[in-house]
Amino acid sequence: MNKISKKVVVLLAVFSATISMKANANGEISEHVNNLSAHLTEYAEEVTWLSDKFSGVVDEYSKKGKADSDQLIEFWEEVDFHSAIETQYVPVYATIWQGIYGVKVAIDNGEKAAVVEAELLKLKQALWQGLGAVKLAAQYQQKGLVPKVMTTEQEPTTGPEVIDDIKKKLHRVVAKYAEKLTEVATTLVHDTYLQRFEGIEGALIELDAELVEDLEKDFNVTLPQAISKDTSVDNVRAVVESMQVKLDKARSLLVKAEESRKSVF
Repeated sequence: MNKISKKVVVLLAVFSATISMKANANGEISEHVNNLSAHLTEYAEEVTWLSDKFSGVVDEYSKKGKADSDQLIEFWEEVDFHSAIETQYVPVYATIWQGIYGVKVAIDNGEKAAVVEAELLKLKQALWQGLGAVKLAAQYQQKGLVPKVMTTEQEPTTGPEVIDDIKKKLHRVVAKYAEKLTEVATTLVHDTYLQRFEGIEGALIELDAELVEDLEKDFNVTLPQAISKDTSVDNVRAVVESMQVKLDKARSLLVKAEESRKSVF
């Protein structure tokens, strides 16, 4: 075992001891893990994105002799594919982490570019193996052969909380589009509509049916079209900002309605 492998093993031992705590720190495990088949295109796009980002770090190291190796972990923790593979096939999940630390340790140790590139190749292989494992898990999931995953995402319980969550997700849509993850951005728009906005539509229609109609069009037509037409980030952001104004109005209406109900009782 070479010195890189030995150090990776030590780091992975520490990582394994704190994996539960780290998973919580990385962010919630959202409901997408229980509907893998609907997100396979998104995961594939994320794996390609990760591969490109990891290559960028290694290319920088090859050219300059140094690079920010912490970016490798930051990129990995940012994607939904991270929790998809974490919850479905731990062995490959661990292999991906081993690959990330293989590249990171090689960079931090100042190894030759060829050594770093060899570690990168292993990491990329693990990523694509992970995608294959998720695709297989999606088939089992559709057949009801795997148990439902317990998610850690905190569900909003009131109308105003739902609006706040929608606004956060729309900001993420812009961020994902800026990263050229168009499929991820589009899926996030649809999921936000189905899992969040539809849940408060009934209450909002009673308060302002026209506002609801406008937001439905934004979610299902205006924003998805802006993303699919490959327009500038500013154009997509403008659509989202327009939606945010409408959502603020919707929130105010829901707050007032809630206050009215409380005053009655």
